[in-house]
Amino acid sequence: MSSIDTIGIIGAGAIGSAFARALARQNINVVIANSRGPESLAELVAELGPTVRAGTVQQAAAQPMVLVAVNWPKLPQALNGLPDFAGRIVIDANNAIKVPEFEAIDLQGRASTEVFSEWVPGARVVKAFNHMLARLLEADPASEGGKRVLFLTGDDEQARGEVAQLIDRLGFFGVDLGPLSVGARLTQFPGGPLPVLNLVKFD
Repeated sequence: MSSIDTIGIIGAGAIGSAFARALARQNINVVIANSRGPESLAELVAELGPTVRAGTVQQAAAQPMVLVAVNWPKLPQALNGLPDFAGRIVIDANNAIKVPEFEAIDLQGRASTEVFSEWVPGARVVKAFNHMLARLLEADPASEGGKRVLFLTGDDEQARGEVAQLIDRLGFFGVDLGPLSVGARLTQFPGGPLPVLNLVKFD
């Protein structure tokens, strides 16, 4: 998987934990963080094994690739005060909804990734892993006889390539939708047509 040897995860809810499980299955090093501090993640880390460790949000954000999956209203606070990402890859796995109410948040017509990008200055943002139910993300991607499909979109071609390699390493079939102007609205929830689908690629 290219030069990236450790992935940071900010957010240890359903998607963040499912992503950590998928990475642990492939023995990929993980630093996972939440707002409550590393001690609150002791049980999850013990379950996932030696490649996963709990850290602070700052430690997770310092990794060469970082996935962010936080309840939307808490995102600005979760990312506040972090240093410039200086060209590192940030995966936007967020959806503009309030959880657990499941209410859509009005973004005044903007794509959610456009808003998210403003909170991670200097990052090369790729939208991915947001459109799949957590139980499917953490399950065997080949469980239905093919490879479960994951969509990705982002404006930086190299960053998309790195995330596509990760998706492939995790056993999924990645579909690159190209730049955010094309893919952001297709993959966002609510509003996009792709998040409701559970697609499987057969050879």
